[in-house]
Amino acid sequence: MMEFAKFTPDYLKAKLPEICAIARQSESVDEFRASIARLAHDMMFETFDDYDSFNAGTIMRVRDCAKVIVRMMTRRSDNKAGFSLAGAIRDIALDVPRPDLSPAFIADMHYLFLGLQGRGPGQAFTELHLVPSKYKDRRAAVERSSQLDELYGAVQARLDKGSSGLSEESLRRRVERRRRILAELGGTEADWHDWQWQISHILRESKEVSRLVRLSPEEKKAISSARKHRLPFGITPHYISLMDDDPGHNRDRAVRAQVIPPSSYVNLTVEAKESSRCMDFMLESDTSPIDLITRRYPSICIFKPYNTCPQICVYCQRNWEIDDAMQPGAMASDEKIHEAVEWIRAHPAIHEVLITGGDPLAMDDDHVDWILGLIADIPTVERIRIGTRTPVTLPMRFNDKLVSILAKYRIPGKRQLSVVTHVQHPYEVNQDMAAAVERLKQKGIPVYNQLVYTFFVSRRFEAAYLRRLLSRIGIDPYYTFNSKGKEETSTYRVPIARLMQEQKEESRLLPGLSRTDEAVYNVPGLGKNYLKTTSFRDLVSILPDGSRLYEFHPWEKNITSVMKTHVSKDVPILEYLRRLEEIGEDARDYETIWYYY
Repeated sequence: MMEFAKFTPDYLKAKLPEICAIARQSESVDEFRASIARLAHDMMFETFDDYDSFNAGTIMRVRDCAKVIVRMMTRRSDNKAGFSLAGAIRDIALDVPRPDLSPAFIADMHYLFLGLQGRGPGQAFTELHLVPSKYKDRRAAVERSSQLDELYGAVQARLDKGSSGLSEESLRRRVERRRRILAELGGTEADWHDWQWQISHILRESKEVSRLVRLSPEEKKAISSARKHRLPFGITPHYISLMDDDPGHNRDRAVRAQVIPPSSYVNLTVEAKESSRCMDFMLESDTSPIDLITRRYPSICIFKPYNTCPQICVYCQRNWEIDDAMQPGAMASDEKIHEAVEWIRAHPAIHEVLITGGDPLAMDDDHVDWILGLIADIPTVERIRIGTRTPVTLPMRFNDKLVSILAKYRIPGKRQLSVVTHVQHPYEVNQDMAAAVERLKQKGIPVYNQLVYTFFVSRRFEAAYLRRLLSRIGIDPYYTFNSKGKEETSTYRVPIARLMQEQKEESRLLPGLSRTDEAVYNVPGLGKNYLKTTSFRDLVSILPDGSRLYEFHPWEKNITSVMKTHVSKDVPILEYLRRLEEIGEDARDYETIWYYY
């Protein structure tokens, strides 16, 4: 396990004597800043110039760390951060008390300067290196194949620790869970497969939920508090059947976290509402030219005719707009809907419309048909995309009638209709979901997934396992979103570095068709920032609490010379690693996280 207590100023001084010597020789922070920037540049140059003395991994690590250090040593970075990183390091070297500097700050500094020396934690799966063969023929291929078998054997062992909703054990548990829930609710097997019965039996109160699944005292308190303060909450009978009666095994940790809010979320959300703080984190109001429409990009817009869902995801970016699960009156007026549709018609550059909300497939069949018909009547619309979580929360919604309605608006060569859903964890995947997806696929309707990369799906290979399961049932991975920086959802947040590590060290080991998703950070007011390349962001600073501060560039930065950027505070890596150890992980398995910027 990792030693967290060791990261003190004295530890840093002992590990970085050269940096401390430069600090003591510098007469000012500005002089120290310039000296460290020159040191980083020189070490990168020397490593590349003397390249035959180093392996490629060492060279790349020195390069990455040097670039980050040079960027963070600038006055612009100090100004953006409101904090002098160089000043903090110099104070440590000069024994100036800095009680504001946390162990997480010390840890990030330690690993950064180790990396500048080409040192630091080894590569992932150090014991399973793919070693270049001394052979050049078929023997080399056989040798590499053997190494790949060994590597993937280790991967498979990690995959197997993530619970699948498709496993035989899960299927048996859920048959029993369904039987018990139906008995408690007075329903039949036919009722279970009726989506309207599911809607009419949404569980809204702590007492109702605890009758059907064992809740911890903390969970009961959070649900009761959420209801007391009129925060949106609800769970469908189907979704509660995905939870376990033995929560101590933690198979359903992520399932519970989707809908049962932590107390911190409830408290901070209530505070925000009472203080009238704007909760429009994504600044959709700035990109909403007319009611029900959001437009950030040239050829697509979002259309939101229905403002509720069968159940509410805790970290949903729009849940602050929703009063409750399946709240009456959530349907926009006919007048507003027609105005929005005519606005789309008046903008022929838009050839794709994403219908979302709320969950549009929680509307009845007639309204779904009507809304799709209005959009399909716009001649310039080539694709209708439906954003819905019903394959997860209400898979019985995809009966023959609904699928036929969706299919009639798909005209090959003229108009595509697709479904984008949000499956969050392998334990959510089940036979009912697979059957719903199959009905859509048989009608030529593709299904894609948007994963939100939260703490509860961030263990080694958890997300990779999910992608693999989704591919098996016909859902293509589409986007993986870094969890948003909303204060009230801090329990769910994961450092950007962890998502990058997951993409490079875990997802990359899957076949291409199982990892078709793009890792993005959804920047407030600016839209999606693609994380696969650092050219779309800069690491500005590391703050005293260990948070990395990023500056994100807008998607149109090469289209317009007048642009704004967005500065956002990330999650301290050391604190994230500490949380992993609290749930039984060994933080040392994740140590290469420090070198993803």
